[in-house]
Amino acid sequence: MSRKSPSLVRMAVLLSLAMILPAVSSAQVAPPASYKVTKRFPLGGAGGWDYLAIDSSARRAYIARADRVMVVDADSGKLIAEIGGMERVHGVALAPDLGRGFISSGGQGKVVAFHLGALKAITDIAAGKNPDAIVYDPRWKRIWAFNGGDNSASVLDATSLFPVRTIALPGKPEFAVLDPHGQIYVNLEDKSAIARIDAHTMDITAQWPLAPCQSPTGLAIDIEKGRLFAGCGNAKMAIVEISSGKLLATVPIGKRCDGVAFDPAAGVAVSANGEGTLTVVRETAAGKFEAVQTVTTQPSARTVAFDEATRSFLLPAGEGQRNAVRNFELLVVGSGEGRK
Repeated sequence: MSRKSPSLVRMAVLLSLAMILPAVSSAQVAPPASYKVTKRFPLGGAGGWDYLAIDSSARRAYIARADRVMVVDADSGKLIAEIGGMERVHGVALAPDLGRGFISSGGQGKVVAFHLGALKAITDIAAGKNPDAIVYDPRWKRIWAFNGGDNSASVLDATSLFPVRTIALPGKPEFAVLDPHGQIYVNLEDKSAIARIDAHTMDITAQWPLAPCQSPTGLAIDIEKGRLFAGCGNAKMAIVEISSGKLLATVPIGKRCDGVAFDPAAGVAVSANGEGTLTVVRETAAGKFEAVQTVTTQPSARTVAFDEATRSFLLPAGEGQRNAVRNFELLVVGSGEGRK
């Protein structure tokens, strides 16, 4: 019986592995999740709407609704309460560590603090002109209300419920997000840029251009990889590296986007498009971002929030505008990979 050379044996083994490993690797790579509208909760009621916030632990959705905030059970769609007495409500920020929430009442130039348990207003705090997006910073116990009417940010003490400072911004602010390192990022709609603010010192530390992305509105953050996802008015999503401010990519999305959200487990960012679609964007290769799915939602479903518990996206929508809104509802978009 003849013996093969050790080198020939090693070569044969390597060739076999080269043929087997690609098949094994491709089999182990999970395909991207497929999203669809899984639930529709009819809510009804008059008036337009804007942003919404999700308390995943308490299973509540807070929907900014013209002159009030609708508090809805996130699992059943049942209306729990309404917090009223406001004008042109834009957004809600939650401070569960303080047992409080905060509402930006744009038409009154104020922020309304409310009790998360009783769902009743506590007090009003003066802000700038037309406070819109609103963010809570748990490290310094501050509320940031971004005033679209006078290009400023009102910083409020969430504990004492008193104003701290008003900061001039270099453009018209839209949505804002906070990272764990105490940095706030806010879209500047009229400058097609993102401003970075040090939440401790309350100083503007950077401004990053987004061109060719124009009129950024919605904004989401990937904390683990350090990226921002900005939805823009010219049907593009801009992906920005936080460490450098570098524009990594722009991806085509649907028209009339006003909200962006991010699922860290799936690694996808979605844009809610008023045309009636949800664009799903993910990193398909190192540094390469693509729109991997377009989900049909409903025309006017332009804002979105992510529910961490169920790994689903919630979008309010209705027919008509302002006081003539009909068939207002809350859409749930999921992939079936969330909580069972």
